Amino acid sequence: MSQATAPRTDDSIVAALGVGARNLWALTFGDGIGGSASTDQTVLFDDDHRALRRYGDVGGAPVLLVPPIAAPASCYDLSDEFSLVKYLRDAGRTPYVIDFGEIGFGDRRLGFEDFVLDIIPQAIRRVLDDSGTDQVDLVAWSLGGTLSLLTAAAAAKRGETSIRSITAVATPLDYDALPGYREARALMRPTGGKAPLVPLRLLGGIPAPVVQVAYRATSWQRELRKPLFILQNLRNTQTLERMEVINRFQRTFPGYPGRLTEQMWDQFIYRNRLRTGELTIGDVEVDLADIDVPIQLFGSHRDALCSWTAAQHGVELLTGSPRVEFETVESSHLGLLAGPDAVASTWPVIDKFLTSIDQSDADAVKARGGSA
Repeated sequence: MSQATAPRTDDSIVAALGVGARNLWALTFGDGIGGSASTDQTVLFDDDHRALRRYGDVGGAPVLLVPPIAAPASCYDLSDEFSLVKYLRDAGRTPYVIDFGEIGFGDRRLGFEDFVLDIIPQAIRRVLDDSGTDQVDLVAWSLGGTLSLLTAAAAAKRGETSIRSITAVATPLDYDALPGYREARALMRPTGGKAPLVPLRLLGGIPAPVVQVAYRATSWQRELRKPLFILQNLRNTQTLERMEVINRFQRTFPGYPGRLTEQMWDQFIYRNRLRTGELTIGDVEVDLADIDVPIQLFGSHRDALCSWTAAQHGVELLTGSPRVEFETVESSHLGLLAGPDAVASTWPVIDKFLTSIDQSDADAVKARGGSA
């Protein structure tokens, strides 16, 4: 009578080494681990710096996701595991993403007024036309939150009511609370703040390679540990896939246009006018205190790009809003939006916030006797 033979230990080792060898090859000579799949989408418009995509069919309340200037719009659809648009779609909403695309020397004349007074308002109108609704929720990350708030302030000044709410994740609203900015301002004070403008004008802004290097530098410890991290996780394909998703994302960062960069330096860093909420956008004076829609803000003590204090400043700044909620999710700058911490904490809180607004709208309709 034969007996079953237990698996040989060396067979398991060889199998494990096989996985590690395949992963090492993929990371060094291959095309990486895992693909760059994206959620199914419909391209509604493909114009320069104002491409608009819808994820899923028109159904639930529309949500327009606004990316930062110098980060790809793929931040909202980073991978199948970390896709905010997929989460919102599965929650019954209709997510849209505006994509500003590549920014190069030829775009050096683009300023905040182009995004705040033209590009984003146009995207809002297009979303409302496509969805057949009269209001849209804005959800944004980092500088995208600044753009959304400034757009809402300008809309309020015009008496427009197309924005229903704003969610800003890791958006700095007090640049004095960001490390190094006070020192930079003091250093440039003898020149009246003019010194940085010379290289910015020569380069037409901040080129994409510089942005990519600068972003990696904010997590320099992670970059230094990366070779050891890879060796320790060679047989953990899922972990390496997540690392590759972030690496791929960082390699696609666009640049900052020249005029907008000068405006950021002058109004955000040197004068810190965001702290008071009163700014000049093009020829328009806006005040963030004019925003009169519900606002949700997120911050983290672990964020190297947006300090918790800089994000939390919005609570005392946005005085015209009927409701300002601030949530703390301890994660990195990107992790607040797309990562395990976002999946577990940020996304459900966003959904809860939007659902509460849905309920408020339903209650208002009911109070009016059911009329729309």
